[in-house]
Amino acid sequence: MSAPTARPVAPTPAAQASERGRPRTLTLRGPISGRIRVRTLVVCAALALAILAAAFLALMIGEKTFAPGRVLSALSGHGSRLESLFIVQWRLPRVVGAIVFGAMLGVSGAIFQTITRNPLGSPDIIGFSAGAYTGGLLVILFVSSGYYAVAGGAVAGGLAVAAIIFALARGGSLQGFRLIVVGIGVTAMLASIDTWFRLTSDVDIALVAATWGVGSLNGLDVEFSGPAMVTGAVFLLVAGLLSRRLAQLDLGDDQATASGSDPGATRVLGIVVGVVLVAIATSATGPIAFVALAAPQIGRRLAGAVGAPMLPAGLVGALILLLADMLAQHAIPGIQLPAGVVTVAVGGVYLLSVIITENKRGTL
Repeated sequence: MSAPTARPVAPTPAAQASERGRPRTLTLRGPISGRIRVRTLVVCAALALAILAAAFLALMIGEKTFAPGRVLSALSGHGSRLESLFIVQWRLPRVVGAIVFGAMLGVSGAIFQTITRNPLGSPDIIGFSAGAYTGGLLVILFVSSGYYAVAGGAVAGGLAVAAIIFALARGGSLQGFRLIVVGIGVTAMLASIDTWFRLTSDVDIALVAATWGVGSLNGLDVEFSGPAMVTGAVFLLVAGLLSRRLAQLDLGDDQATASGSDPGATRVLGIVVGVVLVAIATSATGPIAFVALAAPQIGRRLAGAVGAPMLPAGLVGALILLLADMLAQHAIPGIQLPAGVVTVAVGGVYLLSVIITENKRGTL
């Protein structure tokens, strides 16, 4: 008598529904390895196309408008001297700067929101942007207004204030609301110090500091913003390499340790990279508020992801700053507003909506 053969067991309806509800993912291999959701890839591709479209439009319109064909000719090096002047020398550095610096702010916001596990944990709310601004301001007032000097002062100021804020909040938790409250208090104190320094300094130097302090992309050129873009791109790559370790923090310290990660070292590296990103952007454009706050949350909602994924946050940050700068240039004919004015006006409304939403959820 032959032994009965085993029949394959059909999956239950619950198992089938679970399999259908599970998001489809792709496995990445190489320096940046892991799994990424297909929806995230689609959203990132759509955001990249939106950035390219907005960038091309920004190259076309302005005091003198050019047809799309003339823009392509100028970019390929076959345009007239007038087209090359307007499109390549004046507009292109500004557009590239908006994309790179917006991405830096978005990724920096994603890093700090991941570390603090709080949607309000962005560098401009916690106070790191204020520290970078104060460091750069002191260099402008007492040392030099050269880019490298201002950039060094901004990085040093951001890191110093980050150390102070985390030391003051250490009695609580890096993931709690106490860190944000301490950051808001330190930001207010730094704002009063900045005002006092500007009022007591030389008028011409104070004017330079005040112009830089409004957050603007006006006057960006390759010579001035090129080093900041290159350095920022390098730290964006470093943030990408760090993204998987930061994502493990959402699992909790025990799970992160079990997976071979050191939560404490990951937080320190994340803080340093995030502060350097926002400091470099601040040194080139001045403090531009609310991009780092809004971009990670918008990217998370679009991608349907958990936490604050860096790639969508960086792309959304680039798109926000690019659109804000276009609106600042063309909203009022004949007047170029600083991009920071637009982001503050829109970001204030967004901040109120986040506070109301999180209060309803009981997370604040």
